[in-house]
Amino acid sequence: MNIRFFIKASIIAGFLSLPLTVNASDLERRQSELKSIQAQINKQQSAVKNTNKQRERLISLLKEDEKAIALAATKVNRTKQDLTVTDKKIAELNGKQTQLNKLKTAQQKSLSNQLASAYLAGNHDYSKMLLNQQSPASIERLLAYYQYLNNARIDSIKQLQTTLLELDEVQVEQQNQKTQLNKLVIEQQQQAKKLNQEQSQRQNTLTQLQRTLNSSGAKLEQLQIEEASLKRVVEQALLAMQNNPSYDGLSSRHKLKWPTKGRIKSAFGSKRSGQVKWKGVTISASEGQDVNAIANGKVIYADWLRGFGMVLVVDHGKGYMSLYGHAQALLKSAGDTVRKGESIALVGRSGGQTQPGLYFEVRHKGQAVDPARYCKR
Repeated sequence: MNIRFFIKASIIAGFLSLPLTVNASDLERRQSELKSIQAQINKQQSAVKNTNKQRERLISLLKEDEKAIALAATKVNRTKQDLTVTDKKIAELNGKQTQLNKLKTAQQKSLSNQLASAYLAGNHDYSKMLLNQQSPASIERLLAYYQYLNNARIDSIKQLQTTLLELDEVQVEQQNQKTQLNKLVIEQQQQAKKLNQEQSQRQNTLTQLQRTLNSSGAKLEQLQIEEASLKRVVEQALLAMQNNPSYDGLSSRHKLKWPTKGRIKSAFGSKRSGQVKWKGVTISASEGQDVNAIANGKVIYADWLRGFGMVLVVDHGKGYMSLYGHAQALLKSAGDTVRKGESIALVGRSGGQTQPGLYFEVRHKGQAVDPARYCKR
């Protein structure tokens, strides 16, 4: 009896101990799996964090690259303007030289004729005229005539001397302008080389940045950040407008010209990504092309803005403002007044764009409105 009880007890104990052994082993396995998953989660979180840090660093580098491009492009543009002015001065000097040469020829001919007349008049013997008892009135007239001829010759000689002196001055100025022209050409070549280097560096940075934005979620997040940045700029601009003198505002009668020539790539209100829509228009245009103010006003913002690159905002009065983005360079600074049609920036690719173009907005009391209501084709 005792033996059977012992066997039963042993069997029961065996069954009881079996699940405990299995549960302990399973728990260890699950704990090991949990630790592995946690390690993967931590690794992924660290990777996301590092990617975000890398992205922010790349955006900061992009800002530096695009500001460097803006500086180089501004110098190139200024040199082009100086070259145009110098060419114009040389053309004016060449024209003046031609006129002076014609005048010199005419003066030389006139003086030659006067000298010939003087030579012929010199055959008269004044003493004979006196001895021949010619009338005093005749002699007086002859003397007055000869004095007139003599004065005319003196004036002609002085005029010719003045003309020759002006010709010398023009030739010296021509040489100076040509020297300046050669200097500007060399300077422009150096600046163009610098611009190409900066653009190459920017492209490398942009390529790395695009790798961190390989998901639609990341791209949408960036658009939302960019919109928030633009909203802050608009709010700052609205505050700045309160301190500016009043201009005439904008008319919605389609009388204004678009800021640059080109094709509308993205229309106002069209879908950008997700729920994000365009609050302005994107105009495809050649890089370096002039961007002109659509109306008189005052610059209230001119700097780099995330997602929009080199941005310039103009206050036109009565709550109206215009915004110009993706510029290669800004030709005006905050506080400058601008005239309708005046060049204020250059078309570019700043803000991480791969193709050149202009981002253009019109706002009234902070709200974006369709630029097509004010600008005509």
